This record gives sequence, C-alpha cells and structure tokens, in this order.
Amino acid sequence: MTSLFSQSLKLPCGAELPNRLSKAAMTEGLATADGVPTDELARLYGLWSDGGAGMLLSGNILIDKDHLERPGNVVIDRPPSQEMHDALARWATAGKRNGNQFWAQISHAGRQTQKIINAHPKAPSAVKLGLPGGQFGEPVALTIDEIEDIVERFGVCAAAVKEAGFTGVQVHAAHGYLLSQFLSPRSNQRTDEYGGDLANRARALLAVVASVRAAVGPDFPVAVKLNSADFQKGGFAFQESLQVAQWLQQASVDLIEISGGTYEQPKLLGMTGMEEEEQQDVAQSTMMREAYFVDFAVAMREKVSVPLMVTGGFRQRAAMEQAIESGSADLIGIGRPMCVMTDAPNQLMSGLSELPRYEASLSLFPKWLGWLGNLKILRAMAGFSVQYWYYGQIDAIGRTGSPDLGLTVFEATKQTMALQKKLTKK
Repeated sequence: MTSLFSQSLKLPCGAELPNRLSKAAMTEGLATADGVPTDELARLYGLWSDGGAGMLLSGNILIDKDHLERPGNVVIDRPPSQEMHDALARWATAGKRNGNQFWAQISHAGRQTQKIINAHPKAPSAVKLGLPGGQFGEPVALTIDEIEDIVERFGVCAAAVKEAGFTGVQVHAAHGYLLSQFLSPRSNQRTDEYGGDLANRARALLAVVASVRAAVGPDFPVAVKLNSADFQKGGFAFQESLQVAQWLQQASVDLIEISGGTYEQPKLLGMTGMEEEEQQDVAQSTMMREAYFVDFAVAMREKVSVPLMVTGGFRQRAAMEQAIESGSADLIGIGRPMCVMTDAPNQLMSGLSELPRYEASLSLFPKWLGWLGNLKILRAMAGFSVQYWYYGQIDAIGRTGSPDLGLTVFEATKQTMALQKKLTKK
C-alpha cells in the first residue's frame, strides 16, 4: 500500500489523520434558510465519510447571516440554540462515522456576498468586485469595532463546532473572502492598522487565528486555507504568502491548505478570469504536471515546517503519491471527483489509477468555445455553469444518496437559481 493510505499524519497539536487524503471543502447549499444543517447535509457527509478519506472538510460555515457565500450556507453567528447544536451534532456524527476526522471550515464572505443577500456588504474597503452582471453589491468599509466583532465571531463559531463534535476547524483566508480581502492590496486600501504594509494587512487573519485558538484550546486542530496568490495585478502575491505562512506557523496553526484565486480570477477552478493572469515568481518543480498549486507547495516547504495540504486538479494517483513521497505536500485534497464518486479515496486505495474528469464534456459551448478568442466573459459564464452542475450533484447525493449524471448544465443552472431564490425569499 502506498504512502497515501499507509501513512497517518501527526499534527503539531497532537491530533492524527489516518491517511493522506482529504475531501476538500466544497459549498453545499443544503442548510435551511435560517442556516441550520439539514438531514440532507448529514446524509451527504455520511457517504463521504464512508468513502475512505482520512479527513473531511465542510463547505463554508458562515459567521454572519448577512454575509453568506451563497444561500443555503450553515450559519453560526451567535452561541447556538439547542436546536442548532443538535443539528450540528447530527452532522458531525455522520461526517466522522468511519473513524476519520471531520473539520469545519469557517468563513465570512465580505464583499463576495451576493446582492440578493446584502446589497451593501461589509469589507476592508469600499472596493466593488470587478465582475459584470450586477450580482454583487456596493461594499462598505468596516470600522475597527466591526473588525473586532468579526474576530470574536470566529471564536464563537469555532467553540460551537467543537462542542458539537467536529474534530478540527479551518479558517478560510483564501478565494477572495473577507480575510483574503484584507490580505490583498487591491481590496484593502485602508490607512489604519489593518491596511498598508503586509503586517497590517495580515493583522485581521492573525487576530482571528488567535481568537479561534483561544476558543478551542491547544490540543484541537486549527488550520488556515491561504491563497498562494490572487493571480491579479497588484493583488496578494506569492512572496507575501510565504511570509504570512511563516507568521501562521508562529501562531500555532496545525495545517496550511494552499490554494489561489478569487471570484475575479478563479484559479481555484482552473478557469479563465476577467483579466490577464498575473504570473508569480515561483520556480517550476519537476513534479508531475497536474495539480494547480503544487509548485507553490514545493517553494513554501523551504520556509515552513507546518504540514501543507494541496488541493486543485489532482486526478492521477501517481501524481498524488509523488507529491506525498517527495515531501512537497503532506495531505492531498480531492474536490470535484467526490461530487460524483463519493468513495474516490477507497477507489484509489483499491487500485484506480485516475479519478473521473467531467469538466470538458460539460462545457456549455463544447464545439465553438475555442473560437471565442478574447470573449472571456462567455468562458467565465461557461465555467461557472459547470460549477452549478457540481452543485446539482451535491444536492442529489444529499437528497437521494446518489449523484444525478443525467442532469444537464442548463438544468443545474436553473435549479441553482431557483433554490437561491427560494432560500432568500422573505
């Protein structure tokens, strides 16, 4: 048996993951309109637990009902009621029933809150997302008191998920959500102690990590999802990410997951953004060319000893094994394949050499997409519609226990829009 399955991972806090595969965080949209976990969410995670991963990461659990990543998010913005605690506990029990770890990803969407939820979301600065379509509102700059309140909310949320039975927590500081917005000089144009140089831009993230650690204690896993870069001109760059990673290690973080991109530049999805991608100063490794962020992990490993998780693009078992055995990654995240093949880790363990790929066949414009030249908005639309197809698979597994491979991209997009409207209807 290869190191993917035979080696456990001991974390600095003392907790241990039984193998080197993790179900990556993916948004579910299966909570009630009030943010309470449902039986569908528990069914989904029970099946993923049975699938053999050493650790599962939840999708975004939001710390503020007015700043959701999407309608249907779980929300913990105050000490939970008994009903909420019981629902969280059922979800946690299902998600760890196979002896794996189950960590809660906690987040605040900031300016990446859709207008249907909040027309004027709070953000580090009043800098609107550079996306067409009017989906996102005009952000309002946070006051210092509001920042301090958000820091406390992260601690409240972390304590609640620990009490409910989750075995770890991940602070989401990537993909253009609030803490990522603080890190980026494009979205953070503050002139106080939370803006300007990197130390100030990282202040909110480090305060959140301290709040979470104080809430859960020294023996409970605390992870951070961090952009390797935003891949945007003038944005958060890789050399800055290296420094933040070192600060996170000093702050007693147990795991750093390396990702990248924002809604404006969705590198995390392997998609074309609305502007030219900003290249980063990182050497290409000799690793098998598959995963999006593996070169950044190789470079980061030279600066930190904290365990690193790499997610994005992995499909071949040989590439996963190479990443682990070379020491460039300590944990491999699997995302989209598990929306269809819930037991992907067990399949790999049984000898499967490559996980399924659906993206190309799902394109909205499969025959003439290549003729579109620089019409990036159409390519972006196609990419996000494919993402809705994966939303549809998650929804189907939660409701019925099985994916719906007959679902079309058009049907999935319509279904997603209808569900969002239902969940935001007052």
